Amino acid sequence: MEEKDFYSKSAESKYAKKIRKFTRVKESAIKFFFAVNGTMALIFIILIFIFLFKEGIRALDHIGWLDFLYLDRTDASGTVQRVFQWYPTSEEPRYSLIPLIIGTLLTAIPATIISTLLGVGAGIYLSEVANPKLKEFFKPMIELFAGIPTVVLGFIMLVVGASFFNDLLNPANRLNAFVASIGLSFVIIPIIASLTEDALHSIPNELRMASYGLGATKWQTVSKVILPAAFSGVSASIILGFGRAIGETMIVLMCAGNAANMTVNIFLSVRTMTATIAAEMGEVSQGSDHYFALFFIGIVLFTITFFLNLIAEIIINKMRKKNTF
Repeated sequence: MEEKDFYSKSAESKYAKKIRKFTRVKESAIKFFFAVNGTMALIFIILIFIFLFKEGIRALDHIGWLDFLYLDRTDASGTVQRVFQWYPTSEEPRYSLIPLIIGTLLTAIPATIISTLLGVGAGIYLSEVANPKLKEFFKPMIELFAGIPTVVLGFIMLVVGASFFNDLLNPANRLNAFVASIGLSFVIIPIIASLTEDALHSIPNELRMASYGLGATKWQTVSKVILPAAFSGVSASIILGFGRAIGETMIVLMCAGNAANMTVNIFLSVRTMTATIAAEMGEVSQGSDHYFALFFIGIVLFTITFFLNLIAEIIINKMRKKNTF
């Protein structure tokens, strides 16, 4: 019997070693697979970055720094006028990015303000007010709403939203920055709402109990305890939403009017940087000044969104470290 038990235990030991060896090989293969995918993604991003800068930086050899800000033009009377226009196909090309930057901000900032009010409110409701059954229903719905193609939202705003606000407000232009900002807010609200809910949910429950123990109401607890504690996460969600608004293309291309006006009137047509690239890149001749200027716009856009995402990531990391301790 003892000899039989010895052989059975030996067989079990060999089988266990094979299982452990197979498990180690499988884990190593999985780690290798994800490492290769992560490395390839990083390489692709770096290659895109290099290509964008290689093409865009050549614009400075053909156009120059100041031409991207303004053009000094002398009229018939000899007076020098400083022109802020984007008109690269005229006899005297003008490459000022100022109208495009203003148009981008004129659509992104109102959209971010609207989305902050509604998105933070939705995040507070999901985290602090809604019962578990409603939360299980509303949170996936909000995240699914974020997956709607932006061209669909742009088409709806072009056909329905522009006509509605034109009849309601009678703006100077039917397609304007305000209509585009409303369309952008539909894209940003799910982002801000989801990230705000995550930030509020990460706050330790002891803070809520301590506030209730001191006699505070639910609204007082949310406004004076939870929101200040989650301020970093909420602000990061707003910054990410703002970056998303700046980088959006189809909605502003369809709804903003695509007129490169120097204006701060939200009810006038504007043109954004993304819409300019999308509208003109398909028709521009490769190697021309206009071609390189569009890539330079891409550099400016990439730089803005990169630093916005970097700031948001730093804020989120600080919040994680704070909540860890």
